[in-house]
Parts: sequence; structure tokens; C-alpha cells
Amino acid sequence: MEEDEFFGEKTFQHFCAEFIKHSQQISDGWEWRTSKDCSEGYMCKTQFQMKPGTLVSHPGTSAHVQTCLPVEEALELPPDDFEVTETTAGSEVVKYEYHVLYSCSYQVPVLYFRASFLDGRPLALKDIWEGIHECYKSQLLQEPWDTITQQEHPVLGQPFFVLHPCKTNEFMTPVLENSRKINRSVNYITSWLSIVGPVVGLNLPLSYARTASQDE
Repeated sequence: MEEDEFFGEKTFQHFCAEFIKHSQQISDGWEWRTSKDCSEGYMCKTQFQMKPGTLVSHPGTSAHVQTCLPVEEALELPPDDFEVTETTAGSEVVKYEYHVLYSCSYQVPVLYFRASFLDGRPLALKDIWEGIHECYKSQLLQEPWDTITQQEHPVLGQPFFVLHPCKTNEFMTPVLENSRKINRSVNYITSWLSIVGPVVGLNLPLSYARTASQDE
């Protein structure tokens, strides 16, 4: 990693390759895709979740609670222990597509994503905001670096939501400076994605961080 916080596309691809290597080892679903029409590539992952706010009931409880379980875990629960009320489970399953691209303008990675129900109906921006945890919402409204907007995917040419990257360098600089102080190498993609991913429901297993330490 260069001494400053900026890095080029080749470095971006290198970090992505290392990230995907570990993803394949733990079957986390990340892969690298390229377009036939251009030389640009991007890292992507698809996952399924229950729509935020889905009401579920558990035996022995009188109140309904919101589920934050990944759909794979939720649907594996025995019928006696997990019952979706008001709507069927299928109508509340949401498919999320996360894409990590390189921004030539900002010289940083950018997180694009979109979400839709299994019947193809896309989630609107208001649905995305409703799904964001309260601990992030106040910061989202005050800090422009992670404001969610809708833009055209630079490779696919399709509408995606995006976390604006204008201040990525600002919050990544302390991470890089600290790693240099303790003489520890970091995977920029791992550190960056662990910060921005949880805002939109994307969480990294701790093994990514452990792998970076082992590689060192």
C-alpha cells in the first residue's frame, strides 16, 4: 500500500483477489466479474435476507419481534419454533446484490447494491432506509460520505443504490496510519468493507481479519 490513502486500480484488484481467495476458502460467496464490453471488473456477492420489520412469533411469547436472521437460518427453524405472521415467508425474502467497484474519480472502492423480492419487485429507497439500523441513521443524515443515493452502475448500466465515496479517504486514513504505526499490513478492501458494509446489512466474518494477521 502506498504511503498516502489513494491507490490505483491495479492495487484495488490485488486487494480484491486476496479478499476473494479467503472468501472461497470459507464459502462466503464473493466472486470477481468482468464485462465483455470493457476491461473493468468488480467484486460481487448475492445473499438472501428476511425483509427488515418482518413480524415473527415464538412459542411462549405474547409479543411479536423483528427478525434480523439471515433467511437461510430463519427458514431452517422448525415450524413450531418460527412462524411468520401476516404475510408468507416467501413474500418477505429479499435478494441483495452487493458490488464493489473502483472509482477512478475518487481513487477508492465504492459499494453499489440493489435489493428485490423473489418475484422481482425492487425495494425503493424508502425501504432501504427503513432497513438501516437506528445506530447508523443519525450519522447517515449528518455525514455525507455514506449518504445512500441511486445511480447507474458504471459497468452494467443499470440502476443501483450506492454509498457515496466522497469522504472514504477521511475515515480510512486513520486506519492506514494506525497500521503503519504498529507495522502491520492491512487489506484495504477488508478494512473498508467492514466499516461501510454493516450500514446496508453486509457483515464480514471475523476470519477475514484473522487471515490478514496470519498472512503478516
